[in-house]
Amino acid sequence: MYHYTECGLDNVWLENGYTKRRTPYGVATAVEDVDGLYKVIGRTLALKGRLTGAEFRFLRKRLGLSQARFATLIGKTEQAVALWERKGNVPETDGRMLCALYLEAQDGRLGLTKYLERIAELDRKASEKLVFHDTANGWLPLAA
Repeated sequence: MYHYTECGLDNVWLENGYTKRRTPYGVATAVEDVDGLYKVIGRTLALKGRLTGAEFRFLRKRLGLSQARFATLIGKTEQAVALWERKGNVPETDGRMLCALYLEAQDGRLGLTKYLERIAELDRKASEKLVFHDTANGWLPLAA
């Protein structure tokens, strides 16, 4: 068994799918199909429930999201995300959101991501004036 810490997680072990080679610098381990391995690690983490800080970081990075970008999507601060990853106290709802985003991306559907991006865009426009118009069919927002 090989203790695979190169992915940033301390709890990943490989039963097979790797080779060891002697090099001038020592023994090197080569993992076959790293992308496939990372996909199965990510799916396993996303389906397991509560995340550790390192597991949260793994999924976030696999999605290609910076701490700042993820924080913007969920309405938190970049410092909060950094703290969760460092200290491991990931709020359950935020961890679930990341898991949902990860599984959605792996399955090729991006509805939730687009929805969160739209909310984040609206949050930036929070100070805009909202104007409504009373019509025969009821109140409607006035088109900008």
